[in-house]
Amino acid sequence: QVQLVESGGGLVQPGGSLRLSCTASGTGIRLYVMGWYRQAPGKQRELVADITSGGSTNYADSVKGRFTISRDNGSNAVYVQMNSLKPEDSAVYYCNAHRPRGPWDRLDYWGQGTQVTVSS
Repeated sequence: QVQLVESGGGLVQPGGSLRLSCTASGTGIRLYVMGWYRQAPGKQRELVADITSGGSTNYADSVKGRFTISRDNGSNAVYVQMNSLKPEDSAVYYCNAHRPRGPWDRLDYWGQGTQVTVSS
């Protein structure tokens, strides 16, 4: 059982910055890949970025160079620094932790989501 609590969303102007935080509780957190997904109205949920406990990262092409994901294994926290925000970044952002559950499946845990709105 893993519980995720996220914070840091809000309203920001285009070109501005936000930092989202997520803290995980449970056992074996270092076995999980942690990251951020987002979902805009009428669109599918998509990966923003994720990171392993060893520091290996993946980013969506749309955020490369603007977003930076980081992880603190000591506090079981994951962060994403979002710079140069664009209106198309507006979405509900969800913290995620996952690990394999079998050869064709994985176990996912999700935070409650935090709204990010980029608008003038």
